[in-house]
Amino acid sequence: MDRQKYYVNMTKYEISASKYGEDHAFVIYATEGDISLLRAKLDKMNGADMQTYIRAHIPFKPYHEDSANDLHDESFTEAYQMIYQLGDETTKEEIRSLGVLGDARLE
Repeated sequence: MDRQKYYVNMTKYEISASKYGEDHAFVIYATEGDISLLRAKLDKMNGADMQTYIRAHIPFKPYHEDSANDLHDESFTEAYQMIYQLGDETTKEEIRSLGVLGDARLE
């Protein structure tokens, strides 16, 4: 399968074949199957965000005891790892500099 160039905006959970204005986006090269998998990860992350937003309004429930936070953290790591693997050198360098994956997850 041929890989095509895509832009991933993690703030908006968007994947696009064209860059939008000045929005920061990671550049990846992916197949349609890769994009479907990444979209599922971003959707999972977005859903977890909504759950953590709701949980934030319950002051007696600590962060570390909330499954929605665990799901968000897991989805966040999975999405960034996939973007790193599919990314161009600039994307990989940016993710390394963010330190969100740690050395063990950089392949």
